[in-house]
Amino acid sequence: MHLQNWIRLNAVEGIGIARKLELLRMFKTPEALFEMDRKEWIGLGLKPDQADSLLCPEKLQEGAEILKQAERKGIRVIPIDHQEYPEFLRYIHDPPLVLYVKGEIPKGLCFGVVGSRKATGYGMDAAFRLASDLAGEGCVIVSGMARGIDTAAHTGALHAGGVTIAVLGCGPDQVYPPENRGLMDRIAKNGAVISEYPPGVKPQTYHFPVRNRIISGISIGVLVVEAGQKSGSLITAQAALDQGRDVFAVPGNINHHNSQGTNRLIMEGAKLVLSAEDILEEIPWSLSALPRHKRSPAPRDDQLTHEESLILQTLKTEDLYHDQIAEKTGFPGHILFSSLLQLELKGLVRKDLTGRYAIVLD
Repeated sequence: MHLQNWIRLNAVEGIGIARKLELLRMFKTPEALFEMDRKEWIGLGLKPDQADSLLCPEKLQEGAEILKQAERKGIRVIPIDHQEYPEFLRYIHDPPLVLYVKGEIPKGLCFGVVGSRKATGYGMDAAFRLASDLAGEGCVIVSGMARGIDTAAHTGALHAGGVTIAVLGCGPDQVYPPENRGLMDRIAKNGAVISEYPPGVKPQTYHFPVRNRIISGISIGVLVVEAGQKSGSLITAQAALDQGRDVFAVPGNINHHNSQGTNRLIMEGAKLVLSAEDILEEIPWSLSALPRHKRSPAPRDDQLTHEESLILQTLKTEDLYHDQIAEKTGFPGHILFSSLLQLELKGLVRKDLTGRYAIVLD
């Protein structure tokens, strides 16, 4: 019943998170809140419709259904008073009252890595390498599992044998984008997939700006790798600043729209990042009781499919465009696209600003 009451309180509409937290400070537990009657709530300053929302019996039933669905799908419910709830997130202005979790939320200093969904090869390579290096030094990499930079950051952390957290803008049982199903499974086994939205909730455009406060709230700092002038990644950067977190940015080509946001952040005071060392020297490890994660063995790069091996062989002699690779290998478009994406995520191939693919040299 305890978790059901947390879910019920979280689902109450018309009362903001800050007000709910204020009520919890007064009454200590959700159970104590729901023992109050309508007249007592109004006496405490709640509007009649807010009191009705708190006492709505449908919300109790809804909480029971959500809990049942979560248990069936292997999703755990972590309320804000739970020891696994991320410590840094607990103290932002509007923390989620409840997190729905697949995997185990790692304890440790978390660092956010975000950027454009329509990333360039340069951005993908930078996100992969920086996340990999940070994870190798014990940071928990946090991102949103979106296409582009987020995907490269999670993959870089896993490549280094590190741990990572994906914060979703939908229920943790929803795979979005759909091509990241395999990545999502890997994250859940080597960290956690988390959301403030219960299972069954589909991704909605307005969910993503809201979830960005969680990415920054969990983290000690946020790195923006690529971002246009109106990128959602800049919302995460602003949330980080509002929460008192450090913001870092990778500089980019002044002629490319994906660099306009990051270059502007640097002009406005974000720390310019050329390597993971530029971030690590700013992290106050000594001020935190949180552990640094030990690096586990990284996956072997030679575990490649036949298609991936043939593409690498083709690129050994020269850099090639997508259609040139297709001509030389004879692979149909969907197989070639999938294989090139996997090679990029493994850090073995990158695409430059002109669209040519090249082998990444150590």
